[in-house]
Amino acid sequence: MKIGIVGLPNVGKSTMFNSITKAGAECANYPFCTIEPNVGVVGVPDERLDELTKMYNPQKTTHAVIEFVDIAGLVKGASKGEGLGNKFLSHIRETDSICEVVRCFEDSNVVHVDGNVDPIRDIETINFELIFADIETVNKRLDKAKKNLKADKKYQQEIDLLLKIKENLENGISARAIDFNDEEQELVKEMFLLTTKPILYIANISEEQLDNAENDELVKKVKDYALKEKAEVIPLCVKIEEELSRIR
Repeated sequence: MKIGIVGLPNVGKSTMFNSITKAGAECANYPFCTIEPNVGVVGVPDERLDELTKMYNPQKTTHAVIEFVDIAGLVKGASKGEGLGNKFLSHIRETDSICEVVRCFEDSNVVHVDGNVDPIRDIETINFELIFADIETVNKRLDKAKKNLKADKKYQQEIDLLLKIKENLENGISARAIDFNDEEQELVKEMFLLTTKPILYIANISEEQLDNAENDELVKKVKDYALKEKAEVIPLCVKIEEELSRIR
């Protein structure tokens, strides 16, 4: 499995990446510190596999692995090539799922690319760029399906589905939040849309917020947003997690 770690510049993506992989990726207080993606591979502990190894004593035991990709920070206009947008989107396409780091802490020493902390605005900045990219994909596929319809009426089903997806995307709804029947789901898989990828939000909080993380107002906002997308949220002090990873 390949998971892309995404977010705006300076929200803690590379710090998160380092805490998981211990890869030592550069972290700095300026946008686009990460340009080419950092990649780390982490083994998945599995007690069941360990027990089987003890029982059968094989010559080799291979644990499952997850490949984490620390992707460059995204800015508004990425779908039109702004910032490192084209690279960002191409790297997202190569992943199986998305881990989006969202800044939920105040710190005057850490620059925010938009000037102030607003997790919902930050989430929407990224998600809308993914939506815009998907609209372009849907439009291209729609044009092709309409041409093919003249020769084969079976394409009407695809056209109806594409129009359904397009309507939702244009209303700011990610494809993962749309209800599809089993037949539609099979067709959607073939489209490789960015917003169908499963997403997990990491609400990056400060050490001071840890004691009341679940009730933190900014974290609550992220959870309310994620609920609409059928996504999960994990409040985490990414800085502490990285520090702990160094001594484990």
